[in-house]
Amino acid sequence: MAGKDGAIHQDAASAPAPDDLPDGADELAAHAEVLLRRAQKNGHSLATAESCTGGLLAALFTDIEGLSSTFERGFVTYSERSKCELLGLEPSLIARHGIVSREVAQAMASGALEHSAATIAIGITGFAGHAGPHDEPGLVHLAVSGRGLTPVHRECHFGAAPRDRVRHCAIRAALEMLETALATQHR
Repeated sequence: MAGKDGAIHQDAASAPAPDDLPDGADELAAHAEVLLRRAQKNGHSLATAESCTGGLLAALFTDIEGLSSTFERGFVTYSERSKCELLGLEPSLIARHGIVSREVAQAMASGALEHSAATIAIGITGFAGHAGPHDEPGLVHLAVSGRGLTPVHRECHFGAAPRDRVRHCAIRAALEMLETALATQHR
C-alpha cells in the first residue's frame, strides 16, 4: 500500500511463511529468468547494489544460463565504507539519513547505474536480522533507477522474522520492482 511519501509499504503478512522458502526459491529463480529474458528482449542490462541481501540477487541472476550479457554487474556493499568507495555515496548522506533509509537505497541504485554500463539498477539496504537498539528488525528499503526512468522506492516491514526469510522477501520485492521498471521502460 502506498503511504503519504509515495513509498510502497509491505509487511510480514504478505511475506512467505518460513516453510515456503524452498518452493519460494524455485519461484524466485523462475521469476528472475523471465525478468532477464524481458530485459534482453528490450535491450536492457541490469546492475545490483546489495547490502542486507549480500549478493543473493546477483547470484540468482548469474545462475541463469544463456542470459549473462543481460546482467551487467553486481555490487555487494555491506559496510558504509564500501557504499562510499564502490558506489560513490557521500558519508554525510549516510550520517544524515542512516544506513537503512530511502535516501541510501536511492543513492545505491544511482551509484550502481553510474559505475556500470547497465541501463537499470536496483539498490537494497536493510536490517535482515536484529540490529541496533533503535533499529527496526526486518526494515528494508529498495530503489530502482534507470537511464530515462523515474526512480522508484519501496519500503518493506518484514518484522523480526528469521534472517533468511527477510532476505528472501527482499529479493522477491526487488524482482517485482525490476519487472515493473522493465514494463515501463521500452527502448
